[in-house]
Amino acid sequence: MPTPVKITRPKPYLLTIAWSDGLETTITIRTFRDECPCASCKGENIMGTTYSFGMQIIKPGMYDLASIQAVGNYAIQADWKDGHNTGIYSWDILRGISEQHSLSEEDLMRLAEQAARENGS
Repeated sequence: MPTPVKITRPKPYLLTIAWSDGLETTITIRTFRDECPCASCKGENIMGTTYSFGMQIIKPGMYDLASIQAVGNYAIQADWKDGHNTGIYSWDILRGISEQHSLSEEDLMRLAEQAARENGS
């Protein structure tokens, strides 16, 4: 299984991951949060049945990433400004999210233009 060799934030709304097999993926911070694998966000699988703990509540700071910490040599854990920090993204989960939601060059250009419009540039 490939592992991340570098994780950066080229823009406040992006997360770029360079992988040990040479792949580089960029996803939005929003996607990273929406794909949080913790039991509160995704539910919990017990003996083949997934139990959900309710609907997602939008809170101030929900999509503001405060920090990312390593969890051993197998995962990262995100700390969000709304206080959420229970999601542990193992390398295989992070790789799956990265591959499924990786942005194309066209997507990146569109997001940059949108950010420029929102900032009045």
